[in-house]
Amino acid sequence: MDTSQNTALLRALTELPGPLPARGVIHVVIRHTDRFTVVGNDLAQHPGLSTTAVGFAVRIQSLPQGTEVGIKALAARFPEGEKLIAAALRELETHGYLQRARTRLPNGRIVTRTVFCNQPAALLRPRAAATPPQLPPAARPITTHAQASEPTVKPEASPEPDPQPEPTPDPPAPLAAPPQAAAPPFVRLVPPPTAPKPPRPPLPRPRELTPELERISTALLSDLRHHAPQFTLSEEHVRELVPGVAAWLERDAHPDTIRHTLTINAPEPVNYPYQFVKHRLTVLLPPPLPGAHDLTPPPARRNPVTPFQTCDGCERAFRAPTPGHCRDCRAEDEQRATAA
Repeated sequence: MDTSQNTALLRALTELPGPLPARGVIHVVIRHTDRFTVVGNDLAQHPGLSTTAVGFAVRIQSLPQGTEVGIKALAARFPEGEKLIAAALRELETHGYLQRARTRLPNGRIVTRTVFCNQPAALLRPRAAATPPQLPPAARPITTHAQASEPTVKPEASPEPDPQPEPTPDPPAPLAAPPQAAAPPFVRLVPPPTAPKPPRPPLPRPRELTPELERISTALLSDLRHHAPQFTLSEEHVRELVPGVAAWLERDAHPDTIRHTLTINAPEPVNYPYQFVKHRLTVLLPPPLPGAHDLTPPPARRNPVTPFQTCDGCERAFRAPTPGHCRDCRAEDEQRATAA
């Protein structure tokens, strides 16, 4: 079967008119006569849509009217999973090809109505006057040969003159459609599957990898398989992970604490122990221990309190930094001095 198909394709290439390109794709176009769907280049070559979204747009466009095109219905019909289908439908909604709205039926049931447009950009252009829809060939009236050849009988003219028709007013000019408000910008909360992923943080390293830190780190990583057999690391992977363990030890992390953090709540099985240990050494790195001066509470700030004094004149208590007279006694002394 493969040989016959390749031979037929090569034979079709020899029948193409004109010189063929030296590189790139060569199209062998055979006109469809049935079971085909017209797909525009604005969809097939859309720069903002992923290949998955374009493929599902073509599949939805090829389905008959009224076919269910929800996520579960498409997942049951095609081999892609629900997450990939949901991401593709969100892309089509973003670029205007697809719209999903919840509608209440007369019986009170709420359904999701899906509308697909093959050219969403054409909806934004001004439309011409509506033309009556053309009937398909099966619905057009058929004129037989006998009807075409049969002479028509004209009625005799009436002697009475025809009454003059009353002048009809001109039809009102069609009102211009109000300008449509621009749709609010779509804010994507979940990045598309084709979006570039942020780079992973590097493995932590100590300020100085001393021989003692290297020895303890190597022993700890090599001994992991005795506590959890799924954490069997190769010798090369142990050498690459030593700086990460040394950074933990430099921050006064106990070896038992490091071993517990690396192996606790691990999935079953651990398919990639090197990547798993590297991830936990990176994202769970503890902060450096604070110094003694960092844990010392700051001295309490005390506001100076003005002491109580006894007035030398009226012997009432009042606040003042030094002994003397109260405010009332000082006022009376000033009045007597002024009067004198």
